[in-house]
This record gives sequence, structure tokens and C-alpha cells, in this order.
Amino acid sequence: MYSQIAANKRKTIFIMTLFILVIGAIGYAYGLVIGDTSTLYIVFGFALIYTLISYFASSRLALAVNGAKQIEKKDNPRLYRMVENLAITTGLPTPKVYIMDDKAPNAFATGRDPSHASVAATTGLLEIMDDKELEGVLAHEMGHIQNYDIRVMMIVFGCVSVIGLLSDFLLRMVFFGGDDDNSSPIGIALALVLAILAPIVALMVQMAVSRRREFLADATGALTTRYPDGLASALKKLESHPTVMKRQNSSTAHLFFANPLKPKSFAKLFSTHPPISERVERLENMGSSL
Repeated sequence: MYSQIAANKRKTIFIMTLFILVIGAIGYAYGLVIGDTSTLYIVFGFALIYTLISYFASSRLALAVNGAKQIEKKDNPRLYRMVENLAITTGLPTPKVYIMDDKAPNAFATGRDPSHASVAATTGLLEIMDDKELEGVLAHEMGHIQNYDIRVMMIVFGCVSVIGLLSDFLLRMVFFGGDDDNSSPIGIALALVLAILAPIVALMVQMAVSRRREFLADATGALTTRYPDGLASALKKLESHPTVMKRQNSSTAHLFFANPLKPKSFAKLFSTHPPISERVERLENMGSSL
């Protein structure tokens, strides 16, 4: 299990490096279009500022757009105490606890670090899960906090957004701007290709990071409770209960325990979540090693 966690962390570093290279390539292509490659530094500066703003604001936004309401212990002792106990077990500060009024069984964690973290669960999740299953789901979400997945996903969200903005700007420059005297024909062709492909690459990277994070959080949650069967049982239960949320928001879908969006064409190809059957299989294999 420890080797799986370490391998997932290494792969995430590689994927984050790829984001930086994509942004750099867009900046360089823009420089070729206008005939001044020094703009690469300006592009990197803009990307950094935009990502930082998203990093600090995205957590509150994610909670708001999904209708999460903060609770105290007296509002739901079962949920609050379970989160509190898991925080003690993992040695983390107790995150803020939220409930979403939705029949779909689901949950998510967000925040920029363990000291500024939040855990949200739906009323549907609380209704259908027994204590061991609910503990498994919450341990999974605490795993996201413990492994700093919440930080990684906020940064990834910011990177994907800025690549989309830069690609759109680059596409407009190719068709409507640029200095014809200084522009490189090869640079224009490169810019056009990047403007089209970069958002697709960014989306695929986001999917890959999200899937890796889910496997990592499953492993961490099982390690925390020492009872992977509880989480596996919760996942099996989701196969017969729709996890589609009333509030549809694709920008926060990757944060959830299970896919909260309605299935569409090529859903599996672009899903932020690995198949439940694969997650269950890995958890059952972990059971024998604990």
C-alpha cells in the first residue's frame, strides 16, 4: 500500500510538470506570432497570478455552488464526531463539516491545506450508509486532505482554466492579430495547433490527476481505518444508487467521491473518476495485506 501511495505521488509530479510545459509552449507560440519571444515571461506571470487567485478562492466557491451548509456537532452528531475522530486518528486539524441537501449519496473535500480544509457529505450518503461504510467514505475524503490532494486539485483546476484562457487568446491572435512583418509562418502554424490541442491535453491531464488521486485516497482511507472492506462496501452500494447530484457543475465534479454528473457520450473516456469495480478490486486486494 505504501508503494502505491508513493508511486501515485511521483506520477502526479510528472503530470504537474506537463502543465508547466504546455503553458510554456503556448507562451512561446504567442511570441512567435507577434515576433517577440520575450512575452513567454509575461505569459508565465499571468498564469501564476491567475492560478494563485483560483487557489485561494476555489474552495469557498466549490462549497457554495454545490449548496453545502456548514454544521456544528449538535446539528448532526454522527457525521461531526466521525470526522472529528478521523482527524484525531490521522493527526490532522478537524476540518469544517458541511452537509448538502441531496438524495444522491456523495461527498467531497476541499481547501488549500489541512488547516483550511472542509468535508461535505450529502443527506443521501448519510441515509444509506451504515457506520462502517460512512467511516470508509469519510476516511477517503480525509485521505485527500492528508495527502494534500485538495491542494493539488485546486492548482490543477487553476492550470486547466488558465490554459483554456490562453488558448482562446492565442487562437484570436492567429486570426485577428499579430505583426505580419515579424510573425513566423512556422510560429503561426504552431500557435494554431497548440490553441486547438492544449485545452484537450489539459482536460486529459485533469482526468488523469483526478483518477490517480481517487486511488490514492482509497488506499489512504483504508490505511487509516484498517478496514478496507468498509470503503469497498460503500462503493458497492453506490452501484445501485445514482450519485448524480441535483446541482450539476462540471468544474467541481473531480472533487467528489463518485461522479456527480449525468452520464454523457464518451463518459468513461473523459470521466474524472475510475470505475467503481476497479476501486473495489484494489481495496479487496489491500485487505489481505493489512
